[in-house]
Amino acid sequence: MPGIVILDRDGVINRDSKDYIKSTAEWQPLPGAPEAIARLNRAGWRVAVATNQSGIGRGYYDHATLSAIHHRMNQRVVEAGGTICHIEYCPHRPDEGCGCRKPAPGMLFAIQRAAGLDDLQQSWMVGDSLRDIDAGARAGCQTALVRTGNGTDCEIPVRSAFPKTWVCTDLNDFVTRLLDLDAQ
Repeated sequence: MPGIVILDRDGVINRDSKDYIKSTAEWQPLPGAPEAIARLNRAGWRVAVATNQSGIGRGYYDHATLSAIHHRMNQRVVEAGGTICHIEYCPHRPDEGCGCRKPAPGMLFAIQRAAGLDDLQQSWMVGDSLRDIDAGARAGCQTALVRTGNGTDCEIPVRSAFPKTWVCTDLNDFVTRLLDLDAQ
């Protein structure tokens, strides 16, 4: 059985914003992302989300608002025929030094426990930033960078620090490559 595909949220599933996603109206899925999650599910992969949400710690929105945003995200994925089995988020500001904020692997290990996995070696972390890839590597995941969101800006540092990381156009491209690999 495959492991789990862990996705960063902003810039991977939905459009990112330098001003933070602070409401359900601001949450806009990237083209094809909900459908890509559904394709993973149909192929037997579970999908989880690990997302830094320091907007809570900064006072830009609260836990209830984030819950509503995640409800909307889940609705869009369900409408596409898929499901997200678990969402982990870090509400802390970068200066708080917690163990959950990526690049720390705490959220990924929480997903591992929730999924009942012994380890994450057969799992993937897909993100659009160096900190996503770093967290995935620290947790023992295989890693993929998507060029959506911040991915284009950090491609060179990711390739330098993590040369085995796949670099993909977007989530759909990652899913196609993974499912092609599974078919071999």
